[in-house]
Amino acid sequence: MDKRDLKVAVIDMNNGAPNQGMRGIQEILSRFKNENAINVSFDIFDLRQKGEIPGIEYDAYISSGGPGSPIESKGEKWEDDFFKLLDQIEAFNAKSADKKKYAFLICHSFQLACRKYKLGNVTERRSNAFGIFPITLTEDGEKDEVFDGITNPFFSVDSRDWQVIEPDFAAFETKGAKLLAIEKERKHINLERCMMSIRFSDEIIGTQFHPEADPVGMKMYLLQEEKKKAIIDLHGEQKYLDMLNSLDDPARIVLTQSVILPNFLNKAIGNLQEA
Repeated sequence: MDKRDLKVAVIDMNNGAPNQGMRGIQEILSRFKNENAINVSFDIFDLRQKGEIPGIEYDAYISSGGPGSPIESKGEKWEDDFFKLLDQIEAFNAKSADKKKYAFLICHSFQLACRKYKLGNVTERRSNAFGIFPITLTEDGEKDEVFDGITNPFFSVDSRDWQVIEPDFAAFETKGAKLLAIEKERKHINLERCMMSIRFSDEIIGTQFHPEADPVGMKMYLLQEEKKKAIIDLHGEQKYLDMLNSLDDPARIVLTQSVILPNFLNKAIGNLQEA
């Protein structure tokens, strides 16, 4: 195998719901391939709708966000298959000293993993969070290579009805996991801040936010009447207009999209070359 080949499995958790996330992930993979002259190939697995699950032959795995409750799927075959895959990746990495397999879990996938590893309390939010918000890196997050090149705080697209709060630090310790990012502190609101990124292991990382989101997809969302109304009702019209204006700001989601997943892919490629 050529050392410049990277085989990626993209797991679609959208259950057939229309979304911009899958397009964002594919665009990042294509751009990474072109900018780094690397032969990146990827296959898409429609897990929730069709029960498709990748085998252990891939170098890297990216698992998307998706709609619905991350709790009600308990015991469903597709969820068991997903958890089995995470176990297989960890078992492979434990046995293989030089060549590792990497996984990046986004939003719904992140919530499922938090539930699997019992790292916090997965709860339904009082209201849907949707928009572009600042996210704060922890001390561990500032040192993590996936966030190398990002600002602190940084901005990302957040879209969720569920969240993971109340970190169980004893479980973190046992797992060897690290909390990398949390929701922005709001001094005037006494609410538990949710966990926005966790490194589950040296090779598996997840984010509650959407690092794949780009201005094009976000603009399509923001211009939908129901999304526009929801943001204005919750945050006011000025905040809505600020979000629209911030889409082209190179220091906001453009930066996030150009840093986080490419850093993850660089790590996977670097590991192949060392191996």
